[in-house]
Amino acid sequence: MTKKSNKQSFWERWRFKYRFVIQNSDTFEERIILKLSRLNVFLVVCCLFVFLVGGTTLIIAYSPLKEYIPGYTSTDIRRNIITLNQLSDSLSYELESRERYLQNIRNIIKGVPVEKANLSLNDSMVVFEEDQVARSTEDSLLRERIEEEERFNFTQKTEKQTSIESMVFFKPINGIITQGFNRNEKHYGIDLVSKENELIKCVFDGVVVFASWTSETGHVIAIQHENNFLSIYKHNSVLLKEQGEIVSLGDAIAIIGNSGKFTSGPHLHFELWHNNGPVNPENHIIF
Repeated sequence: MTKKSNKQSFWERWRFKYRFVIQNSDTFEERIILKLSRLNVFLVVCCLFVFLVGGTTLIIAYSPLKEYIPGYTSTDIRRNIITLNQLSDSLSYELESRERYLQNIRNIIKGVPVEKANLSLNDSMVVFEEDQVARSTEDSLLRERIEEEERFNFTQKTEKQTSIESMVFFKPINGIITQGFNRNEKHYGIDLVSKENELIKCVFDGVVVFASWTSETGHVIAIQHENNFLSIYKHNSVLLKEQGEIVSLGDAIAIIGNSGKFTSGPHLHFELWHNNGPVNPENHIIF
């Protein structure tokens, strides 16, 4: 009986209504009258709490306010990170391919035949089908911008590309051949002796792919031509062209010299390579 009375008294206390009155302090006029119980107040507070928590959660989840939460990465930043990762992968692969291409040029200049490596930049790169790799808009725009800003393109071909049979090479210098081409002795070119300060000419239209100094062959310049021909001029005293310049047949590109430790006097060591292998220049040029 006592437990039942205590239980009833508990619910009675929670359901007991209190009168909440707001009066005018001067006239004691009752302005607002509210009849509230503990249960009513508890339910109202719970509803307000649920509403505030739910509303705050929805606002944070579906509005930009979530970006102000510490530790939360914005959608734009994550999208930019993904884009930058894709661009960095593309640039890394492009640089790696160009490094392989330049290494082939260095090997040729050192007189090492490149049998397995392909001198063509496009052929040395792995070609992906369009359905294998989906390019993003930013990646395509970057590729177009890089192609426009490039000073030269190793693999650029004109619409009217000259055939091998119709290619006429210009004599690089007027001089006397002192040592001819000999593959067995690994002498992959010919040595030409001429007068002092004689200008060395470009044998055909092309692009300078190498113009620098090597300890063995001194000042060296190499020019890429059509149909995968490459001409190399060694032991020069001065180089007149820089890497990346476009040259025409007969243009002065260097001055005869005696640079490098593998030389016995002022002369031009001239090499002609085709499809990554050395060929006898006398088979293509009348000296």
